[in-house]
Amino acid sequence: MKQDALFAAMEATWPAARDWRLGPLCLRDGAGGGKRVSAASLEGPFAAADLDAAEAAMAEPLFLIRPGEEALDSALAARGYRVVDPVLAYAMPVAGVAPPERMTTFPHWPPMEIARALWADAGIGAARLAVMERAAGPKCVILGRAQDRAAGVAFVACHGDIAMLHALEVVPALRRQGSAHNILRAAAAWALDQGAVTLALVVTEANAAARGLYASLGMKLVGQYHYRQK
Repeated sequence: MKQDALFAAMEATWPAARDWRLGPLCLRDGAGGGKRVSAASLEGPFAAADLDAAEAAMAEPLFLIRPGEEALDSALAARGYRVVDPVLAYAMPVAGVAPPERMTTFPHWPPMEIARALWADAGIGAARLAVMERAAGPKCVILGRAQDRAAGVAFVACHGDIAMLHALEVVPALRRQGSAHNILRAAAAWALDQGAVTLALVVTEANAAARGLYASLGMKLVGQYHYRQK
């Protein structure tokens, strides 16, 4: 997968409340929607003065560093920025993915109250639900069930032929019972119906359990990035 396509899909399916150009940098106001929608990113060659201007414009300076942006990475390190939350991107073709077990998943939009409650229990509140509302393309919530109760939830949205899955959460007491697998398979089936070719997602490098889950479904590592924070 081309990195430009991956980042464009992330931008479209989990959009900032506002973004604007400041010289060679794109600045974002995430309105509480998370790091990526609140981070500045590089759009062209930069100078020290450009970083000064970006720092002055952000209440809490945060930069997203993609592959090939080593010069920016080094410049920020020299200014005392530390690396936070290295992120990995995984993807798989949606064609040929086994369907979820019958009656274990329920794609829908807008989010039902039970989906909102599951997200709230996991710390995903109104600000991140607002990000989902802002996504302009095809989108849905996948609600997962296990032991005759709501067990998990995720948001999936399409941009072009890429479907991005976000905010996957499973109730701690119901983990390791297949709910996450079923949600991912349901997301792939929904994406295929929308004309998507690929299902992708991002996860922090430190989340070994989730990375193992994605690998078990045949998802491959296709990209990475990290943040630098003052």
